[in-house]
Amino acid sequence: MNLLYSNDRKGEYPESWYAATAEPLAPFPSFQGNRQADVCVIGGGFTGLSTALHLAQKGYDVVLLEAQRVGFGASGRNGGQLGSGQRMEQDALENLVGPEDAAKLWHLAEDAKSLVRNLISEHKISCHFKPGIAHACFSKRESNEEHAYTAHLQQRYGYDQIEPLDRDALQALCPSPKYVGGSLDMGAGHLHPLSYALGLAVAASAAGVKIFESSEVTQINQGSKVTVSTRAGKVTADHLVLACNGYLGDLEPKVATRVMPINNFIAATEPLGDDAAKVLTQDVAVADTKFVVNYFRLSHDKRLLFGGGESYGYRFPKDISATVRKPMVEVFPHLCDVKIDYAWGGTLAITMKRMPYLRRLAPNILTASGYSGHGVGTATHAGQLIATAIAGQNEGFDTMARVPAQPFPGGTALRSPLLALAMTWYSLRDRLGV
Repeated sequence: MNLLYSNDRKGEYPESWYAATAEPLAPFPSFQGNRQADVCVIGGGFTGLSTALHLAQKGYDVVLLEAQRVGFGASGRNGGQLGSGQRMEQDALENLVGPEDAAKLWHLAEDAKSLVRNLISEHKISCHFKPGIAHACFSKRESNEEHAYTAHLQQRYGYDQIEPLDRDALQALCPSPKYVGGSLDMGAGHLHPLSYALGLAVAASAAGVKIFESSEVTQINQGSKVTVSTRAGKVTADHLVLACNGYLGDLEPKVATRVMPINNFIAATEPLGDDAAKVLTQDVAVADTKFVVNYFRLSHDKRLLFGGGESYGYRFPKDISATVRKPMVEVFPHLCDVKIDYAWGGTLAITMKRMPYLRRLAPNILTASGYSGHGVGTATHAGQLIATAIAGQNEGFDTMARVPAQPFPGGTALRSPLLALAMTWYSLRDRLGV
């Protein structure tokens, strides 16, 4: 199954609230003929666009090949949350890689947030960026753990932009009967992800990147120079960057065994008007503690954008609205009859440890993917780290690449069925409150 087309039409963005509200970008041409380049980038999401932009700013001749449209994949469909830290929490990272590398990973994550803000400012990207993400807990035990983690960030890393929330404080922010406490991180933020991706594409093109859409890569031939083939031509380049995330397919088996595509779903309600305050009293985003996480925020036109719901297999469910409405109503029972104007799915990618997979696959081939739902900042920053590594400065890239990355059990053949079993178990734990 080719995930580039199995749930979507060729050359079209999904019918999402993001696509309906982003300023349209005229299509880039399809690749034809033969070209030489310093660097060929495969993938037009946050990683690929950031890589291409930063390389072009360093004077490299860059060709970017996108099978669909720029921002077509998870980059243009996600919850828009720019979170702090890495996807794995810092205390777990300290155990996994040791305190020294864990500290480096924390600072890299802080750099990622700053990079996103700087790109938005420098290139005047209109993407409705707002500060603030709350972490909401379902039980007193989870809330105590969240408060302890907040204290850990404050004391060990000097992070003073996060505060614990008791039940009353959480309810004052998010009046859902389900949540009993959590934290509020004002150093994090949220944005319109498709508008951000399109803004990066405009900036990259203006910097000299040759962007080609509707240009699916069919073959890669490695060597001292890399040859990248599409159905209509070839690019020969000194360096290759794989920035495909959940849409990698069979292009690189070394990555495919460690980075697995999964689907997630978001719904946008009708505008809530004054009733928006019954969902959130501040313009912040929220993510909760379920394994199949619920994440939500208000749009700039006062809709609830709610992400969540379970689906096994690579086909989107026939009724995405119903899939998302179920967890949405569990969190906000008063919205049981609210109209859903948009509902869409997207394919992201995860790893076993939920940490991104950055590797140098060959001396002139680099890859970054598997952001596990933490890609707005991390993917953008990975692109900058790749560009810096190609230019000869490897420290940041190598720090990320040292994070252990286990292959999924059973390889590509069994990873999806095994994940379905695991998610069934964890979703049962969510329902039981274990």
